Amino acid sequence: MIFARSLIFNIFYLIWCAIFFTPCLLLMVFPQRYMLIAGYYWAVVIFWLLKVICGTTYEIRGQDNLPKDGKYLLVSKHQSAWETIALMAFLDNPCIILKKQLLRIPFFGWYLWKSGVVAIDRNAGTKALRQMITESKAALEKGRPIVIFPEGTRATPGQTPEYQTGIAALYGGLGAPVCPAALNSGLFWGKDAFVKKPGTIVLEYLPVIPSGLKPRVFMKTVQDTIEDASNRLMEEAKEAEGKE
Repeated sequence: MIFARSLIFNIFYLIWCAIFFTPCLLLMVFPQRYMLIAGYYWAVVIFWLLKVICGTTYEIRGQDNLPKDGKYLLVSKHQSAWETIALMAFLDNPCIILKKQLLRIPFFGWYLWKSGVVAIDRNAGTKALRQMITESKAALEKGRPIVIFPEGTRATPGQTPEYQTGIAALYGGLGAPVCPAALNSGLFWGKDAFVKKPGTIVLEYLPVIPSGLKPRVFMKTVQDTIEDASNRLMEEAKEAEGKE
């Protein structure tokens, strides 16, 4: 049954993208905010399809922890495609740091570019790091929160975390507070997984880490904070499943 529902969801997901992406070409000539608004409605339909077809809902906690001025770095756990959609759609005018290769995807990559992301060539070394800091600073000054996934790629639940040290350089270069984000999405929409499982995906914004910490202290603080909270959310989900 779960496989059949996942198949139906994926079919409707592709149909929705085909319907939505073509007329969005017109937005390429309009200001950036229109593409971000379109992305919000694209995500809303996807999450509605997840709910009605797969029984996968979501909950967002800790929104009061997000700084009101938008000048912060959001550092998120990354287990699924779900949070890439959610953070771009539900944050106010976010600037997401991602790998440059994603911009080459027809339609989707073009719309990412139009939404004002920071696209990094991972093979460029220190040049990529300087670019990331420079472009992120420019976006931050406009009141756009910077979003980064410190592991660099999606991790499976329970996998040993490997946070990239570049996050510390970005933290120091921006001089901005950090809002850590934890989640349990990998339990329901796994990495490269066809099957979408029923349950509640939880995204939780955690208390802000102030700017100015030493790199090692920051790295330990942000990793411990995100991993502990994500493990807690995954345990909550497993306990809830066991009671059903």
